[in-house]
Amino acid sequence: MAGIERKTKRYPTDLTDEEWSRIAPLLPTPARRGRKPSVDLREVLNAIRYMTRTGGGWRMLPKDFPPWQTVYWWFRRFVRLMLFQTIHDIALMVDRERAGREASPSGGVADSQRVKAPAPGAARGYDAAKKTVGRKRHVVVDTDGRLLMANLTPADISDSAGAQMILDAIRKRWPWLKHLFADGAYDRTQLMDKAAFLDFVIEVVRRIDHEPGFKVLPRRWVVERTFGWMTRWRRLVRDYEQRIDVSEAMIHVAMGSLLLRRISH
Repeated sequence: MAGIERKTKRYPTDLTDEEWSRIAPLLPTPARRGRKPSVDLREVLNAIRYMTRTGGGWRMLPKDFPPWQTVYWWFRRFVRLMLFQTIHDIALMVDRERAGREASPSGGVADSQRVKAPAPGAARGYDAAKKTVGRKRHVVVDTDGRLLMANLTPADISDSAGAQMILDAIRKRWPWLKHLFADGAYDRTQLMDKAAFLDFVIEVVRRIDHEPGFKVLPRRWVVERTFGWMTRWRRLVRDYEQRIDVSEAMIHVAMGSLLLRRISH
């Protein structure tokens, strides 16, 4: 990390030259007509990564970056273009091939994470089990912990209901995914019937209650480690966004940055 930080301009979250060379071809090209953009898109991405990592607000961006209004305008455009999701998915496939695996995974682990959503007017709910007012992140990761799919719902949505939404979307994004590992909260008849209809196999990994002490459960520990990677980015410790698509974009910014740094260095 010390060697990587020496390659950045100001902050550890800045894009290095190797990382920039990988994502520059994915950025939108300027229009042939009209005034050309005067802002440096590399600086815009540096500002977005800095804000996601430190958890600050848009108006609290340091003066080293472009004006926060400009950064936010480009962020909203990148969200509409699904740029952060594209960068994340390409980096994921490259990292899987670098590890000697197929680019498209065939197995994954499903779980959910509850986070507080203090933003007024945000879509949130009350989770009676955890006594939390906020949102729930339904995620699927591959067997090494790379994020494959994330779906955000109010916290009062059950794990099985959130998993049904993921099953509808994950087939289009990762067509070879067939096998999912999950905990006992996903052992519901409606979910299992829908998984069988969509040609999925959900294997439930249950807790070991008869043995005392802490036990690492097979497969399930992988997704818990992914949640730990996510919460290292302070913007993801809580859900500060009013819009769900913005929250999902923040997750892709964080996880895509981790994968991009891994394959570039």
